[in-house]
Amino acid sequence: MGGEKAESGEQAEGGEGPATGAVAREPAGLRERKKQLTYQAVSDAAIALFLERGFDKVSVAEVAAAADISKPTLFRYFPAKEDLVLHRFADHEDESARVVTGRPAGETPLDALRRNYLDGLERRDPVTGLCDVPQVLAYQRLLYGTPSLVARMYAYQGRSEAALARALGDGTAERLAAGQIAAVLRILAMENWRRIDAGESAGQVYGSAVRAAELAFAQLRTGLE
Repeated sequence: MGGEKAESGEQAEGGEGPATGAVAREPAGLRERKKQLTYQAVSDAAIALFLERGFDKVSVAEVAAAADISKPTLFRYFPAKEDLVLHRFADHEDESARVVTGRPAGETPLDALRRNYLDGLERRDPVTGLCDVPQVLAYQRLLYGTPSLVARMYAYQGRSEAALARALGDGTAERLAAGQIAAVLRILAMENWRRIDAGESAGQVYGSAVRAAELAFAQLRTGLE
Protein backbone atom coordinates (compact mmCIF):
# COMPACT_ATOMS: atom_id res chain seq x y z
CA MET A 1 0.00 0.00 0.00
CA GLY A 2 1.16 3.59 -0.61
CA GLY A 3 2.99 5.11 2.35
CA GLU A 4 3.69 1.71 3.88
CA LYS A 5 6.28 1.97 6.66
CA ALA A 6 8.10 -0.31 9.05
CA GLU A 7 5.96 -1.74 11.80
CA SER A 8 6.57 -0.57 15.34
CA GLY A 9 9.26 -2.63 17.01
CA GLU A 10 10.65 -4.19 13.82
CA GLN A 11 14.39 -4.58 14.08
CA ALA A 12 16.77 -4.27 11.14
CA GLU A 13 18.60 -7.50 10.61
CA GLY A 14 22.26 -8.34 10.31
CA GLY A 15 25.62 -6.72 9.99
CA GLU A 16 25.31 -2.99 10.60
CA GLY A 17 25.02 -2.81 14.38
CA PRO A 18 27.90 -2.00 16.73
CA ALA A 19 31.01 -4.10 16.16
CA THR A 20 31.76 -6.67 18.82
CA GLY A 21 34.97 -8.41 19.79
CA ALA A 22 37.76 -8.16 17.26
CA VAL A 23 35.56 -7.89 14.13
CA ALA A 24 37.32 -5.60 11.67
CA ARG A 25 35.42 -2.65 10.29
CA GLU A 26 35.27 -2.09 6.54
CA PRO A 27 36.76 1.17 5.28
CA ALA A 28 34.18 3.94 5.18
CA GLY A 29 34.47 4.33 1.41
CA LEU A 30 33.81 0.63 0.82
CA ARG A 31 30.82 0.64 3.18
CA GLU A 32 29.34 3.61 1.35
CA ARG A 33 29.80 1.97 -2.06
CA LYS A 34 28.16 -1.23 -0.82
CA LYS A 35 25.31 0.80 0.63
CA GLN A 36 24.74 2.60 -2.66
CA LEU A 37 24.81 -0.70 -4.57
CA THR A 38 22.17 -2.07 -2.21
CA TYR A 39 20.02 1.02 -2.66
CA GLN A 40 20.22 0.63 -6.42
CA ALA A 41 19.58 -3.13 -6.46
CA VAL A 42 16.52 -2.91 -4.18
CA SER A 43 15.11 0.08 -6.08
CA ASP A 44 15.61 -1.66 -9.43
CA ALA A 45 13.86 -4.81 -8.18
CA ALA A 46 10.96 -2.75 -6.86
CA ILE A 47 10.51 -0.70 -10.02
CA ALA A 48 10.55 -3.84 -12.18
CA LEU A 49 7.68 -5.26 -10.10
CA PHE A 50 5.76 -1.98 -10.10
CA LEU A 51 6.06 -1.64 -13.88
CA GLU A 52 4.85 -5.20 -14.35
CA ARG A 53 1.89 -5.17 -11.96
CA GLY A 54 1.27 -1.60 -10.81
CA PHE A 55 2.51 0.25 -7.75
CA ASP A 56 -0.53 -0.40 -5.55
CA LYS A 57 -0.67 -4.13 -6.37
CA VAL A 58 2.84 -4.96 -5.14
CA SER A 59 3.53 -5.21 -1.41
CA VAL A 60 6.73 -4.23 0.34
CA ALA A 61 7.12 -7.86 1.42
CA GLU A 62 7.15 -8.91 -2.24
CA VAL A 63 9.80 -6.31 -3.03
CA ALA A 64 11.93 -7.50 -0.11
CA ALA A 65 11.64 -11.09 -1.29
CA ALA A 66 12.59 -10.13 -4.85
CA ALA A 67 15.64 -8.27 -3.53
CA ASP A 68 16.51 -11.16 -1.16
CA ILE A 69 16.38 -9.03 1.98
CA SER A 70 13.98 -8.81 4.94
CA LYS A 71 11.28 -6.17 5.32
CA PRO A 72 13.06 -4.52 8.30
CA THR A 73 16.25 -4.27 6.23
CA LEU A 74 14.33 -2.77 3.31
CA PHE A 75 12.77 -0.14 5.56
CA ARG A 76 16.22 0.72 6.90
CA TYR A 77 17.11 1.85 3.38
CA PHE A 78 13.70 3.15 2.26
CA PRO A 79 11.48 4.67 4.98
CA ALA A 80 8.36 4.52 2.76
CA LYS A 81 7.25 2.40 -0.17
CA GLU A 82 7.19 5.46 -2.44
CA ASP A 83 10.90 6.03 -1.81
CA LEU A 84 11.64 2.79 -3.67
CA VAL A 85 10.61 4.63 -6.85
CA LEU A 86 11.76 8.13 -5.99
CA HIS A 87 15.24 6.96 -5.02
CA ARG A 88 16.21 7.90 -8.58
CA PHE A 89 15.54 11.53 -7.72
CA ALA A 90 17.80 11.48 -4.68
CA ASP A 91 20.95 12.45 -6.58
CA HIS A 92 19.13 15.44 -8.06
CA GLU A 93 17.55 16.70 -4.86
CA ASP A 94 20.28 19.28 -4.21
CA GLU A 95 21.40 19.67 -7.82
CA SER A 96 20.31 23.31 -8.17
CA ALA A 97 22.01 24.18 -4.88
CA ARG A 98 25.22 22.47 -6.03
CA VAL A 99 25.13 24.34 -9.34
CA VAL A 100 24.85 27.66 -7.50
CA THR A 101 27.56 26.98 -4.92
CA GLY A 102 29.92 25.44 -7.51
CA ARG A 103 29.53 28.07 -10.22
CA PRO A 104 32.64 29.79 -11.65
CA ALA A 105 33.68 33.17 -10.28
CA GLY A 106 31.83 35.98 -12.02
CA GLU A 107 28.83 33.85 -13.05
CA THR A 108 25.49 34.75 -11.48
CA PRO A 109 23.37 32.03 -9.84
CA LEU A 110 20.67 32.42 -12.48
CA ASP A 111 23.16 32.17 -15.35
CA ALA A 112 24.65 29.04 -13.77
CA LEU A 113 21.21 27.43 -13.46
CA ARG A 114 20.33 28.37 -17.04
CA ARG A 115 23.59 26.86 -18.31
CA ASN A 116 23.01 23.68 -16.33
CA TYR A 117 19.44 23.28 -17.58
CA LEU A 118 20.37 23.84 -21.23
CA ASP A 119 23.18 21.33 -20.85
CA GLY A 120 20.66 18.86 -19.43
CA LEU A 121 18.42 19.35 -22.46
CA GLU A 122 21.33 18.69 -24.79
CA ARG A 123 22.23 15.52 -22.89
CA ARG A 124 18.56 14.43 -22.81
CA ASP A 125 18.71 14.26 -19.02
CA PRO A 126 15.45 12.62 -17.80
CA VAL A 127 15.15 15.31 -15.12
CA THR A 128 14.45 17.87 -17.88
CA GLY A 129 11.62 15.73 -19.23
CA LEU A 130 13.39 15.61 -22.61
CA CYS A 131 14.15 11.90 -22.79
CA ASP A 132 12.44 9.36 -25.02
CA VAL A 133 14.34 6.24 -23.92
CA PRO A 134 11.61 3.56 -23.52
CA GLN A 135 12.69 2.57 -20.00
CA VAL A 136 12.61 6.21 -18.90
CA LEU A 137 9.17 6.72 -20.44
CA ALA A 138 7.86 3.64 -18.63
CA TYR A 139 9.28 4.91 -15.34
CA GLN A 140 7.78 8.36 -15.79
CA ARG A 141 4.37 6.92 -16.66
CA LEU A 142 4.54 4.90 -13.45
CA LEU A 143 5.52 7.99 -11.49
CA TYR A 144 3.01 10.48 -12.90
CA GLY A 145 0.24 7.87 -13.07
CA THR A 146 0.39 7.02 -9.34
CA PRO A 147 -1.10 9.71 -7.05
CA SER A 148 0.85 8.63 -3.96
CA LEU A 149 4.12 8.87 -5.91
CA VAL A 150 3.25 12.34 -7.19
CA ALA A 151 2.47 13.46 -3.64
CA ARG A 152 5.75 12.02 -2.36
CA MET A 153 7.63 13.70 -5.21
CA TYR A 154 6.46 17.10 -3.97
CA ALA A 155 8.33 16.43 -0.72
CA TYR A 156 11.53 15.85 -2.73
CA GLN A 157 10.90 19.04 -4.68
CA GLY A 158 10.28 20.96 -1.46
CA ARG A 159 13.65 19.86 -0.08
CA SER A 160 15.31 20.80 -3.37
CA GLU A 161 13.77 24.26 -3.18
CA ALA A 162 14.88 24.69 0.45
CA ALA A 163 18.45 23.65 -0.43
CA LEU A 164 18.52 26.17 -3.28
CA ALA A 165 17.24 28.92 -0.99
CA ARG A 166 20.06 28.20 1.47
CA ALA A 167 22.61 28.29 -1.33
CA LEU A 168 21.28 31.67 -2.43
CA GLY A 169 21.44 33.13 1.09
CA ASP A 170 18.22 31.95 2.80
CA GLY A 171 16.65 35.37 3.30
CA THR A 172 13.08 36.17 2.29
CA ALA A 173 14.15 37.37 -1.16
CA GLU A 174 16.25 34.24 -1.67
CA ARG A 175 13.41 31.94 -0.62
CA LEU A 176 11.08 33.71 -3.04
CA ALA A 177 13.64 33.35 -5.81
CA ALA A 178 14.17 29.65 -5.05
CA GLY A 179 10.43 29.05 -5.22
CA GLN A 180 10.17 30.75 -8.59
CA ILE A 181 13.18 28.90 -10.00
CA ALA A 182 11.91 25.53 -8.74
CA ALA A 183 8.50 26.18 -10.29
CA VAL A 184 10.06 27.12 -13.64
CA LEU A 185 12.20 23.97 -13.75
CA ARG A 186 9.21 21.80 -12.83
CA ILE A 187 6.93 23.36 -15.46
CA LEU A 188 9.54 23.14 -18.21
CA ALA A 189 10.17 19.47 -17.46
CA MET A 190 6.46 18.64 -17.32
CA GLU A 191 5.82 20.33 -20.67
CA ASN A 192 8.66 18.36 -22.29
CA TRP A 193 7.41 15.13 -20.75
CA ARG A 194 3.81 15.83 -21.83
CA ARG A 195 4.82 16.24 -25.47
CA ILE A 196 7.04 13.17 -25.53
CA ASP A 197 4.37 11.08 -23.81
CA ALA A 198 1.98 12.20 -26.56
CA GLY A 199 4.30 10.70 -29.19
CA GLU A 200 6.90 13.30 -30.18
CA SER A 201 10.58 12.38 -30.10
CA ALA A 202 13.17 14.17 -27.97
CA GLY A 203 14.74 15.49 -31.17
CA GLN A 204 11.44 16.99 -32.30
CA VAL A 205 10.85 18.69 -28.97
CA TYR A 206 14.42 19.89 -28.39
CA GLY A 207 14.29 23.20 -30.29
CA SER A 208 11.09 24.43 -28.69
CA ALA A 209 12.30 23.17 -25.29
CA VAL A 210 15.38 25.40 -25.60
CA ARG A 211 13.24 28.38 -26.62
CA ALA A 212 10.88 27.79 -23.70
CA ALA A 213 13.84 27.61 -21.31
CA GLU A 214 15.30 30.85 -22.66
CA LEU A 215 11.92 32.55 -22.23
CA ALA A 216 11.56 31.20 -18.70
CA PHE A 217 15.01 32.35 -17.57
CA ALA A 218 14.49 35.74 -19.20
CA GLN A 219 11.31 36.17 -17.16
CA LEU A 220 13.17 35.14 -14.02
CA ARG A 221 15.93 37.62 -14.81
CA THR A 222 13.71 40.62 -15.55
CA GLY A 223 10.73 39.86 -13.31
CA LEU A 224 7.11 39.82 -14.35
CA GLU A 225 5.64 43.18 -15.22
